[in-house]
Amino acid sequence: MSDTTTSTRAVKRDPVRNGSGLKQLGGLWGELLAEFLGTFVLISFGDGVVAMAVAALPGSGRAATSTTIFAAAGDWLLITWGWAMAVTMGVYVAGGVSGAHINPAVTLALAVRRKFEWSKVVPYWIAQVVGAFVGAALVYLVYFNAIDAFNVASKTTRTAPGGLATYSIFATFPAPYFGGNSVGPLIDQIVGTAFLLMLIMAIGDLRNTAVKANLGPLMVGFAVAAIGMSFGANAGYAINPARDFGPRLFAWMAGWGPTALPGTIPGQFSWYFWVPIVGPLIGGVIGVLLYDWFIGNVLNARAQLAEVPEVGRLPEDNAPGTAAEE
Repeated sequence: MSDTTTSTRAVKRDPVRNGSGLKQLGGLWGELLAEFLGTFVLISFGDGVVAMAVAALPGSGRAATSTTIFAAAGDWLLITWGWAMAVTMGVYVAGGVSGAHINPAVTLALAVRRKFEWSKVVPYWIAQVVGAFVGAALVYLVYFNAIDAFNVASKTTRTAPGGLATYSIFATFPAPYFGGNSVGPLIDQIVGTAFLLMLIMAIGDLRNTAVKANLGPLMVGFAVAAIGMSFGANAGYAINPARDFGPRLFAWMAGWGPTALPGTIPGQFSWYFWVPIVGPLIGGVIGVLLYDWFIGNVLNARAQLAEVPEVGRLPEDNAPGTAAEE
């Protein structure tokens, strides 16, 4: 058999060239699978740490009482660092395929300012929401006994106002001091997500002091921890529409009723579900714009003027021993 014949048969059998499954996996479908799995990991560990703090630790005898939650700042630190690690692992899982947006606010912001293809925005959003929904379902599967035990100990049900505690495992709600007004939580979500995108842009910008040695996902996790510690109590720092809506939808289906959708507890808040969706989408775009205006444009200008020295070194024309000094 000649080499030409062998080569021809190889081309015919090449699944990528013939448009079969491998070609699809190497394109948009592969990116969507990565976004699904990355968001699934994010929610599995993120909602999982809240389930630990709210239901599992008290119910397993590892707290002061069977209903003791948030007795000290340590509970909040457990949650903030848990979510930080959840984000880190989600980005490590999906980063090499899709860029690991795992957040519709990130996808929109990149489409607005970083030439991410607009045709991919809605498919990415769908994959992220579905991944978040399935992640929430997994957390429920693992912890539903602890959830039910907590509600029994608290003498409440999922649909009663007291069910808000176990609902908080899945999605967010505003603090009581807002008096049911959505303006404060909306501003909170805009600010938190603006910081998130600003920090993501800085961490990944090779023109800036970008993180090296594949530590970018860890630093993004640290950024989420910082936001949670500084801006978390107002509205639970969703800062991610998929992170909130996917688990919220699951919680609604799993029996938390109007507390989840439309996000209403009479006398406390009403129709809250849209706030963690709209706020992050607005805030993400603002964060990218702020980074570009204050930092990105400066770095571009300096690059064009060749005024950027290596970190720790002077520009060549001012370095010791150059013609400028001689």
